[in-house]
Amino acid sequence: MTVSISGPGEPITLDIAAPLAPTRMPTTRRYLMCPPTYFTVEYAINPWMDPTQPTSTTLAVEQWTALKETYERLGHDVQVIEPVPGLPDMVFSANSGTVIDGRVLGSRFRAAQRSAEADHFRRWFLSSGYKSVVMPTAVNEAEGDFTWTGSLLLAGTGFRTDPGAHGEAQEVLGVPVVSLQLVDPRFYHLDVALFMLDDQSPTPLVAYYPEAFSPGSQRVLRRLFPDAVIASDADAVCLGLNAVSDGKHVVMPVEATHLAEQVARRGFEPVFVDISELRKSGGGPKCCTMELRG
Repeated sequence: MTVSISGPGEPITLDIAAPLAPTRMPTTRRYLMCPPTYFTVEYAINPWMDPTQPTSTTLAVEQWTALKETYERLGHDVQVIEPVPGLPDMVFSANSGTVIDGRVLGSRFRAAQRSAEADHFRRWFLSSGYKSVVMPTAVNEAEGDFTWTGSLLLAGTGFRTDPGAHGEAQEVLGVPVVSLQLVDPRFYHLDVALFMLDDQSPTPLVAYYPEAFSPGSQRVLRRLFPDAVIASDADAVCLGLNAVSDGKHVVMPVEATHLAEQVARRGFEPVFVDISELRKSGGGPKCCTMELRG
């Protein structure tokens, strides 16, 4: 079966076998995003960042705008927080809050360069009517290291988020938490090593890159998600796993064609976006997208 998938340029054609799953149904989502008005790479806090290489704020804004418009075209509600001068990574809104059932656990950044972002998002939540907003005491980089499966919270640690944040998340959000150890510095956050394809099913489905995790965490993932989509190194290094799924459409980097073939076989519809400029800071679609649940 041949599938043509729209992307930021010419349509991409994938030759795939017949889907292994019935037709998927999307659910409407609410997202919080921040324009990259002040985007640049002026420091290095992960292996992707190189301040000696040129960046284009104009191109970053164009790519971010295309991502936002993609969500809106798919029927999702996108809220926008105002960017702040001097905070070039504020575009990566996923790192600044975890929202489940209307409860908000804010962030506490490990890197001093990003620490001021947390309070701007805290004030946005309060001004937007959220009643339960708790700021963490442990280092907690929010949806960068927290992934909601619909029934439990997967929690990454190893490079950014402190293990103590996992227990704090369970207490504040009132959901069970499963800790996962990250071991490859390229995949410094959980959201560049794993993403949810389906969080509405009684049997949630994820995609992940096993080598990003410790042996014990790999065993946990195999036990929890025996039917998971397994990403290749090529999928992972283009940040293909920094993707966003609404249960049918999977918004993902244009380079992740092998991963796209796999998710298409499972009945999902890949939607490609170009995040090449934002990737210079180690970010992709999910990094730019905080989900507002409840």
